[in-house]
Amino acid sequence: MKYKIIFLIFSCLFCISIIFAQKKHTHNGYKDGKIASPARKIIIKYGIASYYANKFVGRKTASGEIYLKEKLTAACNSLPLRTWIKVTNLKNNKSVIVKINDRLHRKNKRLIDLSYHAASVLGYTGRGLTRVKIEVLNNFKIGN
Repeated sequence: MKYKIIFLIFSCLFCISIIFAQKKHTHNGYKDGKIASPARKIIIKYGIASYYANKFVGRKTASGEIYLKEKLTAACNSLPLRTWIKVTNLKNNKSVIVKINDRLHRKNKRLIDLSYHAASVLGYTGRGLTRVKIEVLNNFKIGN
């Protein structure tokens, strides 16, 4: 009986020492000191897109850049400035990659306002509005 208790105590101590030895070799919760990149949250939004009127050419955007209709830029209220996004026209499946560099008027209900060049790539300059899908390409924290 005495030997069984001693064996049980040593077995428990051995198991505990193995557990602590493994913990000692981890860093920030990742084994072998390697830091894994955080899981990328894929952000996809759907909504209505319009494009800038010619009267905005040459004006300063919210990011401080000057709006030029030949650039691939956009205005959006729900994504941070300098976010790169892929915009897909849901009517014809054409896509374009643009940078958010401006904001829409706060009362505007549309999802995005694209530069004239981006709208022409998507093929909706004749209609003025189209339904789009937006996919965030760079990994920023996005608020609700």
